[in-house]
Amino acid sequence: MTPFDLDPRLARDSDLVAHLDLCQLRLSRDARWPWLILIPERNAISETFELSPEEQATLSHETNRVAAALKQVTGATKINIGALGNIVRQLHVHIVARTEGDANWPGPIWGFGTAEAWDAAKRDDVLNRLTESLT
Repeated sequence: MTPFDLDPRLARDSDLVAHLDLCQLRLSRDARWPWLILIPERNAISETFELSPEEQATLSHETNRVAAALKQVTGATKINIGALGNIVRQLHVHIVARTEGDANWPGPIWGFGTAEAWDAAKRDDVLNRLTESLT
C-alpha cells in the first residue's frame, strides 16, 4: 500500500491530533477559532464522491462525531462544516466552532485578518478536553 501523502499546506497550517478510522484529525494553527480539519488518508482524492460508499459513510460519521465533540468542548453558538478545496485540492473537511462575538462573527473565517498562534496552555487544554470527549 502506498503511504499517505499529506498536502504540504495542510501540514504547514495544522497539527496532528489523532488518527481516526479514515481520517487524520488536525488542529488549525490559527487560534482565532477552534478549527479542526479531517483529512481522509487516501491519495489522489479531491471529492467525497471519489471515496467508496463505505468510506463516505465513515467520513460522515467522523465529521459528526468530531463536530459534536467540538461543540461540547467549546460551547460554540454554531459549528460550521465545509469542504471547499479550491486552493488545496486534497479532500479535507473543516469543522469550525463559531461563537457570537468571535473575530469575524457572523462573517466567514476565510480571507479575514491574520492568523494568530495558539497559546500553548490553551491549545493543550482544548486538545485534552477534545480527546476526552471523543473517547
